Amino acid sequence: MMDRSLSALILVVEDEPTLRQDIVEELQEAGYRTLAAQDGAVARNLLADVAPDLVLCDITMPHLDGYDLLAALRGEYPHLAATPFVFLTAMSEPQEVITGKIRGADDYLVKPVEYDLLLATVASRLRQVARIRGQHETEVARMRAALAGMTGSGPEQALDLIALGVVLLNHDGKVQYSNRTARDMARAADHVTMQRTRLQATDPLSDKALQTAITESIYDATAESDAIRGVLLQGEETAISALICALEDTAQACVALFLSTSNQFKTVSKQVLIDLFGLTPTEARVAAILTRGVRPAEAAEELGVSQTTISFHMRNLFQKTGTNRQADLVALILAGPMSVTQPAEEITESFERDREERDLSL
Repeated sequence: MMDRSLSALILVVEDEPTLRQDIVEELQEAGYRTLAAQDGAVARNLLADVAPDLVLCDITMPHLDGYDLLAALRGEYPHLAATPFVFLTAMSEPQEVITGKIRGADDYLVKPVEYDLLLATVASRLRQVARIRGQHETEVARMRAALAGMTGSGPEQALDLIALGVVLLNHDGKVQYSNRTARDMARAADHVTMQRTRLQATDPLSDKALQTAITESIYDATAESDAIRGVLLQGEETAISALICALEDTAQACVALFLSTSNQFKTVSKQVLIDLFGLTPTEARVAAILTRGVRPAEAAEELGVSQTTISFHMRNLFQKTGTNRQADLVALILAGPMSVTQPAEEITESFERDREERDLSL
């Protein structure tokens, strides 16, 4: 039976015709489906109608370069938030690679293209996405089992203790229950609102994706499907992730939504992060900062360290967690029900203590 990853759709964006055709042929021979675009503007239009599993993109192109296409994909198409984006570039300086990854790229391939490396990179990134999705599915499956049959009283009070926003919907898509975090998020109205028992995203494009996912999950409840859908909900300054799934079909709640939050420092227990991924205490603290969706430069300013220091810790976090993008790292940390809050001052003080201990050891 063919590996599912070999049927993945790869979008190739390259303005040099011969190289574009060569890459397409190599991918097709390896069993992938392909779609090609001669520049970023054409690719941007294609994204309105197709959902590639991975994007291979040149950086320097007419009309719309690779950086602008990456920004458009992450900002305008919430359903593609987890799609790996790999740059094809003649630039191989370490700082260029770091800058590209901080801006959201998952990897770089340096021209002239080594096709064995290209195929290995594509396969690796697709496996990475499958692994993250699998982790999400495991966590959500546990939450789904715990939530099945809840109606708005009693056991639901325990959900007020976790940092994730939890919303239960009935067969009409109306809110049956929302925990304290979800209610606070709706009152803030940065990403979602709840009016007259209807949950909506504040961003129109995000809301369209959210309502589609809710409708499909309501159908899943009657079809006994365990599919899990992810939607990125854009706000004015930050974005949050929403995971949507069906519960056991009952006359009450049949769909659960899990909303990450952006207005607090959140992470799983520091010790859990250390145990799961082999992080140092400093890396665990940096991960906690990044879960707020802040830029690395902002994190450096907040902690009183250089951006180079933050970049160093981010590279370690990416390597240890099997991610290569801040969005994936945040999703991995926040997707689970173990999320808890930690005051900003505690993280900053701990970071400072760790830095002092490190300096003394030098």
